[in-house]
Amino acid sequence: MQFAREGFDLGLFSNQRDAQLAFWQEEVGLTYDHMGKLGGGMQQHRHHLGSAILKMNHARDPLEGVGSGGYRRLRVAVSGLEHLRRLQDPDGNTVELVPARTASDWDYGLVMAVNDVARHGRFLSDALGLQRVDADTFACGRARLWLEQAAAPVRSADDWRGPGYRYITFQIRDARAALPAALAAGALPGEPLRDMGDLVRFGFIRDPDGNWIELSERTTFTGVPLGGSVQTA
Repeated sequence: MQFAREGFDLGLFSNQRDAQLAFWQEEVGLTYDHMGKLGGGMQQHRHHLGSAILKMNHARDPLEGVGSGGYRRLRVAVSGLEHLRRLQDPDGNTVELVPARTASDWDYGLVMAVNDVARHGRFLSDALGLQRVDADTFACGRARLWLEQAAAPVRSADDWRGPGYRYITFQIRDARAALPAALAAGALPGEPLRDMGDLVRFGFIRDPDGNWIELSERTTFTGVPLGGSVQTA
């Protein structure tokens, strides 16, 4: 898979817009970028997270309380911090602020609880092309995915829109090539490709535990216009 940008975005959904914005900006210290409209009463509030974006998606209508799967803890390296701080956002999502001096080779990452560490590691290497750092750590630039054995079976809900940490996004150069290649390498189908105007082409795959992964081809990263069009969902 050819990445158009290092790292990965993290998407979460919430009904608590103001409290969430205050938490991510004031408690975690992320810089606000802009708001985009997703339709259906949803707004995406984008914050800089290392080289990538934290997407705080605010839903106007109540979100169904279904499990978010294996995305468990976000870790953010913070300069000048002396000791680990563990926080929870207004919906109970866990964030760990880590002293940057102890995280010299990464800027942020996500701890995942998985059903089978070895199997999941093969998926991250083969289907996504992530770099293996050690048996349970995988890198995309200065972002990390850390795998840990789940205490109970993990299965993400069959919708990427719901409360909690919900999906990650990789920016890629060619969505039409990357999505079928990932499926051939063992990814589970998620949602087909669609175009959002002439700016972005995106679709979803799922990992062995059903967690949602967005593959996004965005012209601002590739510098290349979208070729043709795909049928919109």
